[in-house]
Amino acid sequence: MVGTFLALALGQLLIARADIKGATPFNAIVALFAVALIIVTAARAEPPRVSATAALPYGALTRAAPVAVVGAALSGLVSGAFYALVPAWMQGQSTPRATIALFMLVAVLGGLAFQIPVGRLSDRFDRRIVLAFLSVGFAVTALVMVLLPRTPPRILPAAALLGGFMSTLYPVCVAHAHDCMPADRVVAVSSQLILVSGVGSVLGPLIGASLMTHFEIYGVFYLMAAAVLLLAVVAGLGRLMTPVPKQREVPFEILAPQAGPLAHDPLDSSDETILAR
Repeated sequence: MVGTFLALALGQLLIARADIKGATPFNAIVALFAVALIIVTAARAEPPRVSATAALPYGALTRAAPVAVVGAALSGLVSGAFYALVPAWMQGQSTPRATIALFMLVAVLGGLAFQIPVGRLSDRFDRRIVLAFLSVGFAVTALVMVLLPRTPPRILPAAALLGGFMSTLYPVCVAHAHDCMPADRVVAVSSQLILVSGVGSVLGPLIGASLMTHFEIYGVFYLMAAAVLLLAVVAGLGRLMTPVPKQREVPFEILAPQAGPLAHDPLDSSDETILAR
């Protein structure tokens, strides 16, 4: 996440300098992807061995970590509405591109600054409690931005807080989901949460755009605040109804080459077995 937000911050700096009406910036993006593919394909390191894993039904993740699934959907909705509609509205208000780039840069840098501290907090406390506090913080900041005068000295610190709270919702949801699932389901869990977040990212701009027709940009901030408050309620109820999940890891045991027992995951009720090596 730190690497992702660092790249996002550098990308925002180019908005004020690149000619986004022409094809040159987009051709440069295509060239960068091509270079990345060349670097990966030309590497001499051997690719990781693909291990056979059982499919994870969609309902299994929802039953095991409902807070994570709801949080991934709502965080995608919020981030999709923010990144798609707020810059577009600012451009419609004839805001200079340099100002738009600065606003988005500050929001991304806020997300970058929050990653490691929030990650450490979520490792020490129940991630659902951390998720609830992040949601409340985001909702309060979004409502404050509606009331603040639109001057850089006042709006930029709020943008940093908003970006910080928003960018840490999804990572905490992912970590909570992995706490509730066996360690050998990392890829399946992550892929399903990415899909759920993507669906939310599609719905966010659609719902936000319809609200903008009646409430202008305030409707977007009201939508984001309502979504994260719903997430705070879901996370709080989840904490009250179920105990803190323990990390479910495959037990490790050193076996002699001639030993034949199989190590079972004591937390997994299925018949899958994993040979401990």
